[in-house]
Amino acid sequence: YVSKHWAEDSFFGYQYLNGVNPVVIQRCTELPAKFPVTQEMVAKSLQKDTTLEQELKKGTIFVIDCQILEGAPGTVLNGSLQYVSAPLCLLHLNPQGEMIPIAIQLTQQPGPESPIFLPTDSEWDWALAKFWVRNSTFYIHEVLTHLLYTHLVVEVFLLATLHQLPTCHPVHKLLIPHFRHTLHINVLGRVNLFAPGGLIEQATGTGFRGVSHLLAKGLSTLTYSTLCLPDDLHNRGVESLPGYYYKEDGLKLWEAIKSFVSTIVGLYYKSDGAIKEDSELQAWVAEIFDQCFFRRESSGFPAHLETTAELTKYLTMVIFTCSIRHASVNNGQFDFGSWMPNYPSSMRKPPPTSKGSVTFQDVLDTLPDVSTTCNTLLILWLLSNEPGERRPLGCYPDEHFTEEGPKRAIAAFQKRLAEISEEIDKRNRGLPLPYHYLNPPEIENSTSI
Repeated sequence: YVSKHWAEDSFFGYQYLNGVNPVVIQRCTELPAKFPVTQEMVAKSLQKDTTLEQELKKGTIFVIDCQILEGAPGTVLNGSLQYVSAPLCLLHLNPQGEMIPIAIQLTQQPGPESPIFLPTDSEWDWALAKFWVRNSTFYIHEVLTHLLYTHLVVEVFLLATLHQLPTCHPVHKLLIPHFRHTLHINVLGRVNLFAPGGLIEQATGTGFRGVSHLLAKGLSTLTYSTLCLPDDLHNRGVESLPGYYYKEDGLKLWEAIKSFVSTIVGLYYKSDGAIKEDSELQAWVAEIFDQCFFRRESSGFPAHLETTAELTKYLTMVIFTCSIRHASVNNGQFDFGSWMPNYPSSMRKPPPTSKGSVTFQDVLDTLPDVSTTCNTLLILWLLSNEPGERRPLGCYPDEHFTEEGPKRAIAAFQKRLAEISEEIDKRNRGLPLPYHYLNPPEIENSTSI
């Protein structure tokens, strides 16, 4: 499907809803000064009876802002310097329900040498601009959305659990199945992928230095609400966006986990006071705040918990991150990235500074070479490969809880997951491209690959 539709503007936009990085699109109600798109520029991309200003007010304009890439260094691949840009992309949700790109600027500073590219430009001008946006979101996806927001954050949750919560603690029993193989896979990643000279340096335009740069910037801006799905959707203004299957399935699963966690919390904590008095629990939360976020209050991560509701939300976030968030940004990597033009991992020429001169040969000379492409395919195949021994979400073969109350809660959780799976299967039968990455049987309990 991807190889047939990758060049279509509608599929370009679709991927920011249901591709491997469905967490970066934001509703735009006012154009930022750094992205001076005008009505004249986009008039042909809108319906005749409307204007850009009207669409902004209606809430049908969205933006992808890759500002975090500004200043990221490029690396050298096969003797050639690679280039990194920080583009902006404006998209329009048209009356047909398609998310269509309508303007692209390849840097954060507007000006004569940073033109705004449009669908009405020449074929290769517009194609190259889209390639730059896809390349930039490749970096954001792999380094931030995938590596930092799942693998590395989950490792902190895991280590704090081992440090602070004894095996008899109910929170330890609840979480430990969701940490299965995470430390193992992270160590393998450090050794084989992200170490100097590793596969990342052979396959991406940022290399080890660029990854380190992005991780530092990403961690300094990561917030609690980013990892809490309902809050994240609200903050990005996309909670009512149609055709957003990541959102639809994710919210159902968030609520299923929340209900399960709430039952477990209620069995072991009869009052808010019991939360405050649990010194082991408070030490666990404090270690995460200290070791992951360096006590940065702007992160919004709690340094302590006061109520059963706060604990329920926190534990829901942890389990969601280990399982659902990771599945949503990991499992489709080979599906969407194995066709290189859809997901270029490096760019061999700098962004164009003018319009009207880009040729097909320029595009070929900019996209990754064969060696880089092959290395990228290897990485994406390894990361998307199913683990040998699967444990889907809600599967707990290692019995940590022995009481009847938690066992009933687990059974109810599994029943709800089965219902959600049936709902997803039914919907997918009517879709040209089924969205199955958040179907419970396909979600691993833990970040294990």
